[in-house]
Amino acid sequence: MTLNAPIEPSPVEALPDILMRIVSELHDVAYLIERIEPQLLDVGGGAELLKSPESMKVMQGIDLAVQKTRGLAEFIDTITGEIPQDWAVDVATALSLVKLSEMQKALGGGMRHGHSQPLNKAAGDFDFF
Repeated sequence: MTLNAPIEPSPVEALPDILMRIVSELHDVAYLIERIEPQLLDVGGGAELLKSPESMKVMQGIDLAVQKTRGLAEFIDTITGEIPQDWAVDVATALSLVKLSEMQKALGGGMRHGHSQPLNKAAGDFDFF
């Protein structure tokens, strides 16, 4: 992932469109968090890892993070349906605070499907940052 590549958002965008891009990003975050748990079980030896109370708390925290992220996505998705399409906001300042360029593009509407996380990367791929 690269940092802060400047993008040119339209000066004002429809609020429902922006919120749906946020929903997409939240679903990506939930997916990424969810992928951590099986990796921890593999690395930590599954049964041994689950014997430790502290490890169990971490695993439960991962599950809770996924549930909360998906819950936020569903909440925003649902209320977005109630927002008139003609409500608009300027996203330039908010986008300038986002440090990941892929996320800036996704939230600013610069990506076709609105996802900043390349979910289809091959195993072993990584980005320097």
